[in-house]
Amino acid sequence: MAQTSLQRLREPSVLPGFGLALGFAVTALCLIVLIPLAALVLKAASIGPAEFWAIARDPRTIAALKLSFGAAFIAAAVNAVFGLLLAWVLVRYDFPGKRLIDAAVDLPFALPTAVAGIALTTIYAPNGWIGSLARDLGFKIAYTPSGIVLALIFVGLPFVVRAVQPVLEEVDRDIEEASALLGASRTRTVFRVILPHVYPALLAGFAMALARGIGEYGSVIFIAGNIPRVSEIAPLLIVIKLEEFDYQGATVVAVLMLVIAFLLLLIINQLQAWSRKRLGNV
Repeated sequence: MAQTSLQRLREPSVLPGFGLALGFAVTALCLIVLIPLAALVLKAASIGPAEFWAIARDPRTIAALKLSFGAAFIAAAVNAVFGLLLAWVLVRYDFPGKRLIDAAVDLPFALPTAVAGIALTTIYAPNGWIGSLARDLGFKIAYTPSGIVLALIFVGLPFVVRAVQPVLEEVDRDIEEASALLGASRTRTVFRVILPHVYPALLAGFAMALARGIGEYGSVIFIAGNIPRVSEIAPLLIVIKLEEFDYQGATVVAVLMLVIAFLLLLIINQLQAWSRKRLGNV
């Protein structure tokens, strides 16, 4: 008979101090995450349903939310593809400059977001190195939604690479050789043998890149253009409302971002759990 969760908790832990560690962890979680979020929700609840929905349905609010979540999703999807490829190259091949590229992957972690935004704007602005080439071809990168996606790709790529890389290192090459001996093509081996092992980690990296992109501010405001209903992201709209002393409007936008982001991450976590369960049953 399977043990209940309560019975498992009562069993002696291999690690000492479980109760104390759990208490510190729950206390820190409440102080740093849960209490501030609860205060935000309570503040939004005090506004009143009519005024809340009036602010939520404002075209400027809807446009900012669509841009933030849409750009973050596109950037995370791009990072999922290229992050997987980059992790594969770093794990499976040896070449000159490999360690330099491996170290450069972590650069967005250490680089201040404002510096990243200024650097991207300098390069992709209409008078920049790459922006001038794009201008000659008839399109703009900086000061458009495309520039926002580009900035989010820059800041989100390391999350995917660092999530997938250790999993690829643990994939036994004997599995690939066995697949080849059984007559599977290289493409079939990649999609039916390797990717199922990497898929949970890839989803985790996608979720982290998506979460980072939704709340990103510093690297985006320099390259976005910040035109209302065109290239204005939701975090910037919150800052603008705070500067205008519109605390109710800022609270509503923040709560909408919180709810949508939570639902998206919940769906991704469920997919990740399902893929792990499916992999375990194989």
